[in-house]
Amino acid sequence: MEVLSRAELSTVAEVTLSYRPKIRPSQRPIVKCAKDIYEVLLGFWNADKIEFCEQFCMVLLNNRGSVLGIVELSTGGFTGVVVDTRMVFSVALKACACSIVVAHNHPSGNLRPSSQDIKVTNRLVEAGKILEIPVQDHLIISGEGFVSLAEGGYMEA
Repeated sequence: MEVLSRAELSTVAEVTLSYRPKIRPSQRPIVKCAKDIYEVLLGFWNADKIEFCEQFCMVLLNNRGSVLGIVELSTGGFTGVVVDTRMVFSVALKACACSIVVAHNHPSGNLRPSSQDIKVTNRLVEAGKILEIPVQDHLIISGEGFVSLAEGGYMEA
């Protein structure tokens, strides 16, 4: 094993930031309610997987409610998906999002939020408060409909 010199050990990788949006602001959809988010997500979601396995996505929003982008963050199994809070907010920060909406599907078609869904949502809400990136909503979707945790009163204020 090669031993590094003190100078080599103190060298830090350079971090650079850039922001290159690919869609003009006038072309971005504006979402005002959970139904708008659901319609945007249905256009993004892989129809071959919506009833096959759970997936967790995030909609990135600017301060006007314009969609900056949608990111698939995780794919799970038939009954669950891993949600990494650090990954959610690292992507939101990198995209310069002012707020986010998270969503996942229930392949069974049952749109009722589980206790784990509520727990994950409130963990994300708390992290969003600290970072000043509010979680506006968490949608559970299927090919036939959706449930908004915000509208259902499941999200802690």
